[in-house]
Amino acid sequence: MPGDFALILLTALFGAIFATPVIVIPYLFAPRNPTPMKRATFEAGQVPTGEARVHLMMQYYPYLLIFVVMDVIGMFLFAWATTSITLSTIETAAVIGLFLLVIFIPLGFALRLAGDRSLW
Repeated sequence: MPGDFALILLTALFGAIFATPVIVIPYLFAPRNPTPMKRATFEAGQVPTGEARVHLMMQYYPYLLIFVVMDVIGMFLFAWATTSITLSTIETAAVIGLFLLVIFIPLGFALRLAGDRSLW
């Protein structure tokens, strides 16, 4: 068990070592001469017009939810399929059934949103 924790700490250490230059080098070498033109807000290179608060179209939000839910389902079902040999059949079916029951709730919600015509 301590060996497993040491591997986690070693991974975190490597992550910190490799992330530090990405933060420090731009801080040290990036030019710092803020001008009013650089501090101005812009919209794709254009001067902003109108109010900042606008209604955003949410038409693709349900499909984003469906993608996220299906991605999680696929990831966990693949992991369980590779390790289900060590569990009994009833335990495996119970765990996977409970997981699918919990994960199909947001999927049903996303499908209901996908059929909502007011979002389009």
